[in-house]
Amino acid sequence: MSGNLPAPSVTADYAQRVADDLSATRSEQERVRTELARLQDDLVRLEDSEQVLTKMQEVLGGTPKQTTKQRKSSKGTVVPAARRSNGRTAAGKPAATTRNKSSKKTATPKKAGEPTWLELTAAYLGGQSEPRSAAEIAAALTEAHPDRSVQVPVVRNTLEQGVAQGLLERSKQGRSVFYSPASATPAPSDS
Repeated sequence: MSGNLPAPSVTADYAQRVADDLSATRSEQERVRTELARLQDDLVRLEDSEQVLTKMQEVLGGTPKQTTKQRKSSKGTVVPAARRSNGRTAAGKPAATTRNKSSKKTATPKKAGEPTWLELTAAYLGGQSEPRSAAEIAAALTEAHPDRSVQVPVVRNTLEQGVAQGLLERSKQGRSVFYSPASATPAPSDS
């Protein structure tokens, strides 16, 4: 008869463990949903910033806007832009249609005769013995050019533009990305 006593206790223990696991799973699902929503909002903000910066670049005489097919990672795979349909973002939220002209997203435009962000970053990296992160480069440019508004996203976009043009090289160490001047290679001849 003593063999029958543990069975209800074991069943109750398993039932409690299942209930605890179910509760933990639901909590984790909610945490992941919240994180996903935050990341989707971040993506929308970054896309909006990209549009503003691209327009500024075109106005300032930079290179023309890249198409989605031109946005490639270092391995050559296409990185798609977020899907938008019916004026809504991938997160299902309305897409931003108006811009506040006093928005802090934009950088201070360069004055006539000032070097471009690409020229500044390339010059800075040319004087460095080791690759630097976008944050390190932005900090150095802020110190060197206090009259110009330097923002890490602007610097990062500029660095990626330099990589796309073959002026700079990108390297990864874990999750960190570092930039350095492109290796010196002979220029192709016109003949």
